[in-house]
Amino acid sequence: MRTTDLLSRVAKPAAVAALVAAAVIAAPAANASTGITAADVHPAAATFTELPSSTVSVDSAGDGTAAGAVAWYKAHMGSTGWQSYCEKAAENAYGTTGVWASANAHWNGASPKHTSGTPPLGSFVYWNISAYGHVGIADGSGGFYATSVNGAIGHGSATSYFSNYRGWTPAAVPHQ
Repeated sequence: MRTTDLLSRVAKPAAVAALVAAAVIAAPAANASTGITAADVHPAAATFTELPSSTVSVDSAGDGTAAGAVAWYKAHMGSTGWQSYCEKAAENAYGTTGVWASANAHWNGASPKHTSGTPPLGSFVYWNISAYGHVGIADGSGGFYATSVNGAIGHGSATSYFSNYRGWTPAAVPHQ
């Protein structure tokens, strides 16, 4: 066997072993700033305990709740990435996507429809301002969060911010 063949057979596995060892030594048991633990680095070495459902609270952006939908919009304030995609933004705020083709389709398919009163927190608010319509999420105080508020995701203090307000439908994860 040539020396170069021998070196390549021994050197490659040794290099891989050295890299793995360095990663294990360098990986902290827990990183307080990121919350990464040794179990995250090597899940097979971890043990996990399932928490009873009574100890778990859900209230985060896009979690399917009205508060989560509002939190999603607040977390994306100023973003222009959803311009011309108001329905997608409204669905993403509830943790889903691809349910309705447009705000008009959502309005036409959702129920019950309300054309008066203050929309409750997280309810969908609609305007007939284009061929596709416009939709946002109510803040519960007469205002709303939506795309196209000063050219980005923003907050309007009243549904009269856009013309041709249609009304609102209850807060719920979008479905057909």
